[in-house]
Amino acid sequence: MTELNITLVQSYLEWEQPKANRLHFNQLFQTVGKTDVIVLPELFTTAFCLNAKAESMSGESIQWMREHSKEKEALVIGSILVEENSSTYNRLICAFPNGSLQHYDKRHLFDIMNESDYINKGEKRLTLEYKGWNICPLICYDLRFPVYSRNNDHYDVLIYIANWPVKRIEHWNKLLVARAIENQSYVVGVNRVGEDINGINYNGQSALIDANGHIIYIGGENEDVKTVVISKDDLQSVRSKLPFLKDADVFTIH
Repeated sequence: MTELNITLVQSYLEWEQPKANRLHFNQLFQTVGKTDVIVLPELFTTAFCLNAKAESMSGESIQWMREHSKEKEALVIGSILVEENSSTYNRLICAFPNGSLQHYDKRHLFDIMNESDYINKGEKRLTLEYKGWNICPLICYDLRFPVYSRNNDHYDVLIYIANWPVKRIEHWNKLLVARAIENQSYVVGVNRVGEDINGINYNGQSALIDANGHIIYIGGENEDVKTVVISKDDLQSVRSKLPFLKDADVFTIH
């Protein structure tokens, strides 16, 4: 399909309250109309509580994502804490309408907040195909590492989900635009809002940016649910007029 509807769900998150957060998203989802992709913030069930109880891949939150994906006939993306083989991951789940799942484990762990004391590092990036679009989903701190985000998988949409605080929000805004320009890709960033239990404030600024670095949408400081349409024809036009990607350096990440 030449157009894709992406819904950015910018929300407040309760600290270590998966059930309460899921119920709140149930309400937010009622405002979502016809769409293709729904994007939730990082750790949408617990907020950035790294010692919260992790779930299994058959747990309630993933089942909840599957149910909403089927109901909305949309790909649902968000991360939760997952325990697997005695290890815990900040795992981004991609729930498809047919019930299938794909996932990405956060690679760059935010050790300013001691994330690696609780979370195991991911090793492999994910690029998935959905409705004729190639999508690469990443998590928060990954945004600061352009090599790992590099468009060497021919993706069309780069997605970052985050708990990105107010005090560094200018970095968020500028880096999202930079990733769009250098990768000639649409970039989606979905952040949370509100104050967490540690007194850290988040002011949203969720955004969708085109391959020229133009901001198509940027959210404010409050909860917001916004659906934006992106165009494959517009993307291909940018890439054909300015074929920068063919000159990119070839490298391997170890």
